Amino acid sequence: MISALRNFRKPFRLLSVLALTGLLAACQVGNPVSGPIGPRVSGQTIEVAMLLPYGSASAGDDLVARSLENAARMAMAEVQGVEINLTVYNTAGNAAQAAAVAQQAVSAGADVILGPLRSDAAAAVGVAVARSNINVLSFSNNTEIAGGNVFVLGHTFQNTAARVVNYAATQGRNRILILHARNLAGEVARDAVERAVAGTGATITGRVSYEFSQNGVVAALPTVMSTVRSTDTNALIMTSDAAGALPLFAQLLPENGLDTESTRVIGLTRWDVPPQTLELSGLQGGWFALPDPQAAASFNARYSAANGSTPHILAAIGYDAMRAVAETAASQGRLGAADLTASSGFNGANGVFRLRSDGTNQRAMAIAQVQNNQVAVIDPAPRRLGPAGF
Repeated sequence: MISALRNFRKPFRLLSVLALTGLLAACQVGNPVSGPIGPRVSGQTIEVAMLLPYGSASAGDDLVARSLENAARMAMAEVQGVEINLTVYNTAGNAAQAAAVAQQAVSAGADVILGPLRSDAAAAVGVAVARSNINVLSFSNNTEIAGGNVFVLGHTFQNTAARVVNYAATQGRNRILILHARNLAGEVARDAVERAVAGTGATITGRVSYEFSQNGVVAALPTVMSTVRSTDTNALIMTSDAAGALPLFAQLLPENGLDTESTRVIGLTRWDVPPQTLELSGLQGGWFALPDPQAAASFNARYSAANGSTPHILAAIGYDAMRAVAETAASQGRLGAADLTASSGFNGANGVFRLRSDGTNQRAMAIAQVQNNQVAVIDPAPRRLGPAGF
C-alpha cells in the first residue's frame, strides 16, 4: 500500500501521466497551425534534428534522452519508402541552449525538429525557428505552448478527459463532480474535463478544489460528500496522481461515506503507475484511461530486442514523433503543418494518434477498471480515429 502521507512530501508533477515533461510553463496559448506549406522533401533525404537533454544537470536526463533517441531510430527503420538522416543536438536541459542549437540545426539544413523535452525549452525553440518555415514536434504535454509551428506529442489532460468523460456518459455516469487541486495543474485538468463534458449530455454537478496539502485534502472531504449527496452525483473525477493527493483521497473518501459503486470514481491520470497504486481500496472498481496495451506491449518488446534494455516510459513519444515525420514525408512529400495534420492516424508506439491543427495531439486510449488490484480493460482502444477522435 502506498503511504498517502509520504506522497505529500514529493513535488507535484503535471502528468498525463505518461508524459513526465515537467510543470506547465506560464505561456500564452498558441495559435492554430497555419502559415507556409513547408519544405518539399519527396525524392530526397529528410534532415531531421532531434533536440535531447544530454548533458543536463538533472539526474536521469541522459537516460531519458538515450531512450528517446533509440525509439526514434526504431521508427526510422520501420517506415518504408523514405530516407531520413537524423542529427542529435544536446540541449543540457536548458531552454537557451535548446534555442541556440535549434538555430544551428536550421542553418545546417534541418527539415523538421523533434523535441526538446520540456515545455519551456520547446517554447523557446518554437520562437527561435519561427521564421524558418520549420515545425517543432516537442515531447512536452503542455498544451499552453501548442500552436503556430509547435506541436506537443505528450499525453494531455485534454485527450484523456475527452475519452473518460465520453465513456462515462455512455455508461449512464453522467452527473459528474470534479475534484482538483487549487493550483495551475489542477485548474488545467478541471478545464479539460469541463470542455469534454460539453456535447456529451453529461452534467457537471460541482467543482471541489483543495489546497495542495494534507490539511487541504482533509478540509475538502465534507464538501465532496455534501455535494455528492445533494446533487445525485454518480461519477467523481479526480485529477491527481499517485505522487499527489490521489492516495489520500482514495483512503479517506470511502472512510467518510463515499459509496464507490453508486458514485464511480474516475481518474484523469494513470492509476497503474506505479503499480502499487492499484492496491488502494478506494480505487477498486474505478475507471481510468491508458494507452492501447497491445500496441504498448509490442513496442516495448521491439525496443528491448533492438536495444537490450527496457524503454523509458517517455520513449514512446520519441518513436511517435519520428513516425509522424516519416509517414507524412512518405505520403505527402512535404512536412508543413497542413501535411502533418492531414493524417487520419499514425501508427504510434501506444496506438493510433494524430496531430491536430491547434498543435495538440489526439490519441486512441483504452478504458480500464481496477479489479482486485489489477488492471482490466473494459473498453479497448479504437484502432482508428473517427471525425470526433473516438
